[in-house]
Amino acid sequence: MANCVRCGRQLPGFSFGRKICQWCVQHEAAQRGEVADNVRQPVMPSPWVRRGESTIGITQIIFGINVAVFVAMVVQISLGKAPEGSSIMNFGPQIGQWGANIGALTISGEWWRLLTNVFVHGGVIHIAFNMWCLWNLGQLCEALYGGWTYAAIYLICGVGASLASAGWHPYVPSVGASGAIFGLAGALLAAFKLGEFSVPRAALSGTLRSLGAFVVYNLIFGFALPGIDNAAHIGGLITGLIVGALIALMAPRQEQAPRRAAIFLAVILALVGCATELAHYHELPLRFGRSPFDHAANVMPSRVDAGRRWLTLHGG
Repeated sequence: MANCVRCGRQLPGFSFGRKICQWCVQHEAAQRGEVADNVRQPVMPSPWVRRGESTIGITQIIFGINVAVFVAMVVQISLGKAPEGSSIMNFGPQIGQWGANIGALTISGEWWRLLTNVFVHGGVIHIAFNMWCLWNLGQLCEALYGGWTYAAIYLICGVGASLASAGWHPYVPSVGASGAIFGLAGALLAAFKLGEFSVPRAALSGTLRSLGAFVVYNLIFGFALPGIDNAAHIGGLITGLIVGALIALMAPRQEQAPRRAAIFLAVILALVGCATELAHYHELPLRFGRSPFDHAANVMPSRVDAGRRWLTLHGG
């Protein structure tokens, strides 16, 4: 069946030549003052809001995983099993044990850190801010894309963010969901700009302004404040823009699952190529499994001073 070009609602059968649904026709007539004030506007559900599905979505699952990891790290501290210097406000050296992205270790074999670090946070303020952003932006993205597409975008953008971080500062540990969240913002910006979703113009302009403000303000804060990994933010944003644009241009409809899967596979292969180039650029051995470097100091000889400082404090 055809859909309304204004709001995306499904048009009734045998709507030959019709492009606008009854709701939009009456709504636009009311805006022009052509409809009497006492005429009732029909109530129809928004097409981008999913109804009748499970109340537990992908956003809630991702949220729960992040909180569970945070709680487990707090329990480790309370039991006295965390490295010295760890606290609920700043986990410090503890993050290395839980899968922080430390480029020298990640690129030289411990590739799982590209993904595990997305679910680890540096302290209570860090996770609180990231989960607030995830809860708001993630639910919008999930409603528009559908569950499995949204989950794939989130994870792929998280990996893209981690690669950018590892490439920019290979001896500095990085954790947090913000890179993946920036990826969601990038995917939505690309999708809305390319017209993937039939959202009313008023709602679209407001959403674009909100997304733009989120990206700009957080990048400014990242450059202004120490300890914020803007490399991961930019890497996630660029990955999201690319994935969102490809989906909007090649597989805008949810029933085009094979095309979307092909897009994700192509992006993953491109990320693998980027990882290979990073290994060559930083002169790190490209392998799988435990890094050949001693986690305390044994990094490339020419960089042992910087490596020893960071890997001693944060190594896994």
